[in-house]
Amino acid sequence: MAHRVCPWWLGYFLASPIRRLFADPAAIVRPYVRPGMTVLEPGPGMGFFTVELARRVGPNGRVIAVDIQPRMIAGLKRRIAKAGSSDRVEARVAPHDSLGLSDLRGKVDVTFAMAVVHEMPGPEWFFNQIAEATKSGGAVFLAEPAGHVNDDDFAAELEAASKAAFQVINRPAMRRLHTALLRKV
Repeated sequence: MAHRVCPWWLGYFLASPIRRLFADPAAIVRPYVRPGMTVLEPGPGMGFFTVELARRVGPNGRVIAVDIQPRMIAGLKRRIAKAGSSDRVEARVAPHDSLGLSDLRGKVDVTFAMAVVHEMPGPEWFFNQIAEATKSGGAVFLAEPAGHVNDDDFAAELEAASKAAFQVINRPAMRRLHTALLRKV
């Protein structure tokens, strides 16, 4: 699996309202996120899903959006402020050698990992850190673009998730995506 990070300038395209014609963030997020939850969003780009995640967690919930690119986080902060959700979203620039989640140990209800694991140094690296941050019984919604991640690479991601104490509980069908809902056991 190639480790290649999405360029920051592509974040403008990925956050475009036109993208809603192909992927409705509300419909995708709704089954997995409830009011009051703590949601982790690694690799949020400029916030296409973050705005909806913030709506779904409500005033008593929290979204932690983590990216290694300061320009992506800056764009995300602008979108969140415009949406009036700055009080619910903590946007972090992570160091290149970790996701910077040590303060979240056992606090995350659900991780929303949309098209991001293939950009990480490795699936084991990713899932080990996510597992530490996730509550017992917590979930990971994992989706990878079929155009970037082949069947064997997605299977390797699921194997890494299994080794980090996650179990596949569902395989939601989504066009052009490999998907899995994982539960921490």
